[in-house]
Parts: sequence; structure tokens; C-alpha cells
Amino acid sequence: MMWRAALLALAIGLTGAQAQAAVPRYAVSVVHTYPHDTQAFTEGLFYQDDTFYESTGRNGQSWIRQVNLQTGKVLRQVSIDKQYFGEGIAPWQGRIISLTWQAGTGFVWSQKNLHRLSSFHYTGEGWGLTSDGHELIMSDGTETLKFLDPLTLKVVHTLKVTLDGQPLDQINELEWVKGEVLANIWRTRQLVRIDPKTGHVTGIIDLNSLPEIVSPGTDPDAVANGIAYDAAHDRLFVTGKLWPHLYEIKLTPE
Repeated sequence: MMWRAALLALAIGLTGAQAQAAVPRYAVSVVHTYPHDTQAFTEGLFYQDDTFYESTGRNGQSWIRQVNLQTGKVLRQVSIDKQYFGEGIAPWQGRIISLTWQAGTGFVWSQKNLHRLSSFHYTGEGWGLTSDGHELIMSDGTETLKFLDPLTLKVVHTLKVTLDGQPLDQINELEWVKGEVLANIWRTRQLVRIDPKTGHVTGIIDLNSLPEIVSPGTDPDAVANGIAYDAAHDRLFVTGKLWPHLYEIKLTPE
């Protein structure tokens, strides 16, 4: 398992010994496999009312859509203007808040019909987005998480994320799960569990057993990205950019 720890360490600039000693590691097993659109460059994902809401990236290919879990069929979809590269999304009281990558612009959509209601602006890049039920939590590719007021969409406070005392950047898609933030680390095969009070990484979740990790496609950008949680039934889902499958997974300590 040391080589797996070293893999994450290389991605974030730590030594293998540092990463191995830092936090518990978890393997994943697949509980169910569902279809996923191979044209979806997944940037944001959440589960609600037995469907998925997904946002995709790339200019001219950025959508926000509602997707049937069982079939992968798109139930509703809206395009984001081609000048924008879509990023993370999160629900808030009947609305969907969405980010874009480098434009410093976000949007507010009606969750009921996916109509665009308004826009807002922020400093820096937009990557992932989730909510703890009180604030929105945003990643921007750095080691800093930003906590936003969901009404004004202004930054209220920030949190530095660390792994074994070292800054952890490339934090991408986010999901709030049982009082923790789960995050994809861009271009790695791992998720991390983040304590929202301290910023400390409390666990590393290894995705190496998933088929798309074992036999990656031809597009180097088709990496793991997309986490969703069904709180009512305690189900955790993951997928990736351009992946043919979405997985319900179970964690097992290594």
C-alpha cells in the first residue's frame, strides 16, 4: 500500500513517508453501477429527489442537467453560454448555485425548471461547490476553501486545507457528507475527507479499484471528478469526466 500513498504524495508534492503516516486510508467496493453520459465532462454533482443534478465543463459543452439515476437519461437540461466553462453546483432552497472556471462569474438557477435567475461575481477561479446547510463551500484549485453566505454569495470566511501539516491544493469537486467535506483532488485517484473546522485531512479514499481508473480512456482529462451523497439512504456516489459509469461505493478501511 506504500506505493498508493506515494502516488497521492507525488500529486500533492509530499514524500511517501509523510503521506503514509498522515491519515487513515480507505478502499472502495462497488455496490451498484449506473450509466453515465460519456459526453459529460463532469464538474459538479449532487443527488436530490431520486435524481442527479450534474454540471459539465468545456466551453460550448457546459450544461446543467437533471439526470435519471437508473437509466442515465437527461430529464432536463440548460446550456451555459459558450463563453463560460461550467464548474461546480450546489442546491440552496429551491435554487441551484453554479460556478464557472476563470470568468469570475457564477449563476443562480431555478431548480424547478432550470431557468437562470441571476448572476454574481467572485475573485479567483471557480472549481467545486457544496453546502453544509448553513453556508456554501467553494473550492478554487488552491488549498483554500471559501465559505459563502448563500443569500449574498459573498465570502464569509476561509479555511486552509492541510494533509499531514502541509497545504493540499488542487481541491476540486466537493460534497458534504456526515459533517465532513469530501473532495476530489484533481488528476489523482483519491478523494479526501476534510474536517470543516480545522481543515485537516482526516482520511484518504482510494479509487484505484474502479474500472475507469484501472483502464483509463484515451482523453487524459477523463479523470475522477464528481461526488454525490444520498443522506436519506446513506449512499455515496462517484463518477468522472467522460466516464461511462457512475458508481455507488462502500468504504472499507485499509
